[in-house]
Amino acid sequence: MSDTGATDAVRWLAAAAPDAGACLAEWGRNPLGVALLPAGRSWDVLIMPGELGGRTYDVLRRYVGPVGPVLGDLNTSRVGFFVPPGTAAGWVATGVRGAGRGSWIVVPYPGRAAGGVRWISPPDGSGTLIDPVALELAMHEAAAGHEPEPGQGD
Repeated sequence: MSDTGATDAVRWLAAAAPDAGACLAEWGRNPLGVALLPAGRSWDVLIMPGELGGRTYDVLRRYVGPVGPVLGDLNTSRVGFFVPPGTAAGWVATGVRGAGRGSWIVVPYPGRAAGGVRWISPPDGSGTLIDPVALELAMHEAAAGHEPEPGQGD
């Protein structure tokens, strides 16, 4: 990620905080390089078990190219997809947790190594989020274990 891209991503993420300055300060002083940000304001997060989340991310990348913000934990036991606000409230899928209004997410500073959680696909700073319909289709394909034919989605 370029310095400009990281700066834009930092501003975009910090804007979701009740106090952007406090968010920036937390990133600076936290030894793990993370801050808690509220879901439900600028985005919701759909959290999948690691294996399903990883396969879903791969399917999305093949079919839609740049995916949008995606978090993974160090052991990849969970993958979180940033989707439009309100999505979590209506999402129904076995094993998928939604973090929406009233939830807080541990978010690493973009472009820096962080402890425990990392960006699989960092935000670009433009506000691009993952399309819930594309995510649902990719999740179903990943759960079914289907691989796209060569040349499809490239």
